[in-house]
Amino acid sequence: MTHTTLGAACTAQATINTPLGVVLVARTVTGIAGLWFEGQKDHPGTLTAPEQADDPLLRCAAAQLAEYFAGQRTQFDLPLDLHGTEFQRSVWTALLGIGRGQTASYGEIARQLEHPKAVRAVGAAVGRNPVSLIVPCHRVLGSGGALTGYAGGLDRKRALLRLEGAA
Repeated sequence: MTHTTLGAACTAQATINTPLGVVLVARTVTGIAGLWFEGQKDHPGTLTAPEQADDPLLRCAAAQLAEYFAGQRTQFDLPLDLHGTEFQRSVWTALLGIGRGQTASYGEIARQLEHPKAVRAVGAAVGRNPVSLIVPCHRVLGSGGALTGYAGGLDRKRALLRLEGAA
């Protein structure tokens, strides 16, 4: 699904200040469909969904983000509406299994999905994750623990891993 299609599916959005910068959070009728840092690669730009900071699900997301950054939340408890190919969604689901303070490599995820030669495809799917932080793509490292790309920027990835005690 393209950002245009995702944007059309969104019913509300809010911008939230975090210690690592402003994030745009968007929802559909089903759940959270996007969370992007300002300036992030693949940021959808302007969405047509109304700005609704008082939307109950977006308020809940803001509260959980605040708890996460304060070190009081180890995982998010929000309904998600992940828009992507079947393979991308399988990768994003695998990311949800990487706990706070843990990391995994692209190769480990490929093997977990029983596609051991699909390391690059896993990397591409991780990079297209539309729900940063909540779907923890920052916990994926290159082989040998190398700190590799993060759509939100490597400085943010380092900060998130440090916050979680995985750095």
